[in-house]
Amino acid sequence: MSEKLLEVKNVNVKYVTDLETVHAVNDISFELNRGETIGIVGETGAGKTTTALTIMGLLPERVSKVQGEVIFQGKDLLKTPEEEMQKVRGEKIAMIFQDPMTSLNPVITVGDQIAEALELHNVDQLKDKAIQKRVDEVLTMVGIPPQRKIEFPHQFSGGMKQRVIIAIALACEPDLLIADEPTTALDVTIQAQVINMIRDLRDRHGTAMIMITHDLGIVAQTCDKVAVMYAGELIETGTVEDIFENPDHHPYTVGLFGSIPDIHSKATRLNPIPGLMPDPTELPPGCNFADRCPHKMSICETVPPKAFHFGTHSISCHLFAEKDSTRKEVI
Repeated sequence: MSEKLLEVKNVNVKYVTDLETVHAVNDISFELNRGETIGIVGETGAGKTTTALTIMGLLPERVSKVQGEVIFQGKDLLKTPEEEMQKVRGEKIAMIFQDPMTSLNPVITVGDQIAEALELHNVDQLKDKAIQKRVDEVLTMVGIPPQRKIEFPHQFSGGMKQRVIIAIALACEPDLLIADEPTTALDVTIQAQVINMIRDLRDRHGTAMIMITHDLGIVAQTCDKVAVMYAGELIETGTVEDIFENPDHHPYTVGLFGSIPDIHSKATRLNPIPGLMPDPTELPPGCNFADRCPHKMSICETVPPKAFHFGTHSISCHLFAEKDSTRKEVI
């Protein structure tokens, strides 16, 4: 039986200011077992990064309001004091941040920034020589010559900085790795190397992973589960087979697949999803996707859709109400 590592239960996140309230994440739930990878996909602004920062306990204190539970190894991280969370971050849960340009300290060498994670958590009671050896190992792992550890971030390209960020995240061999678009700044060759490296870490150490990405190809190669996020909600979840092989999908998921270039097609233009996501400060009363949906019904404008479950596959859409009732009658 798989060991449950992470359980996100009914999490809501709001950013509250004097002028407005942004509903960034709206009642999301998912589970992750040890060694599993879940891919969270969706457009920019869907709430993917906010979900990751909620798990890490890195949301801005003054404006963020969080409800729900984030159970990690039996402990609710949302109720864990900051002093304890500092011990969790880096050692138990690590995050590869999306923007390498702003994630590194410009006045500290990259080697010292990697070593800092090992020193703070004192992994395996490492001495200074062992720490430097581990720094060399993780730099080599991400394709950077160890002799460059004495250099500063400004001496590296954007892609190289991203690899340094990945090295910092992997240094302590965490139980859960959150990768927020880890290959965005990398060229295609290095992308493949990084994905293989992350998969190898998962296989060798049983590391669980949350992969946040726009690239459905990476999801297909790397993930066991998939969660499609739209306007702060998980509108479709399932195994990777459910998402890539099942013919039934949320109209938004269909739109995502339709936006991918097909090398076997002679189409001259891509097929984008029309319109934009709703304003998170004024979400509609019904389905958030209704204004962009080619299958919109009158009920969609007034009633929020509930999640219909078909085995491991879950879809939040009124289109599947009839199929769900038929399945219940058969059962």
